[in-house]
Amino acid sequence: MPQGTLEVVLVSAKGLENTDFLCNMDPYVLLTCRTQEQKSSVASGKGSDPEWNETFVFNISEGVSELKLKIMDSDCSSQDDFVGEATIPLEPVFMEGNLPPAAYNVVKDEEYHGEIRLGLTFTPEERHTRDFQVEESFGGWKQSSYRD
Repeated sequence: MPQGTLEVVLVSAKGLENTDFLCNMDPYVLLTCRTQEQKSSVASGKGSDPEWNETFVFNISEGVSELKLKIMDSDCSSQDDFVGEATIPLEPVFMEGNLPPAAYNVVKDEEYHGEIRLGLTFTPEERHTRDFQVEESFGGWKQSSYRD
């Protein structure tokens, strides 16, 4: 598995289920890559079709194969509501290096609940390979320090 940095451009979402009954919801996204978690800004009052246009950077190490997105609705008076989630496989961006913004399905309870658009760029870590040149300088009888 590659190592390096993953840049995620969170563009927008559309067709999300509105969890606020009286007004537009205030969605935000929790982005998780293994143990690293980042949070987008809250798209206040943007409802089912929010736009973020925000960039996040994750350090990728061995064994990371997916990016998880959890879309939440920010509520002042109660606990934030779960809107849906998306799991993005990272193998294609590891192979290509750059994936332009594309739509990924948002799922809740195994049902389609809209889509989220994001772009991905992977920059591999430069492997510092050392070029060792073996020198044959074991010394001969002339360099020997042995004296009688």
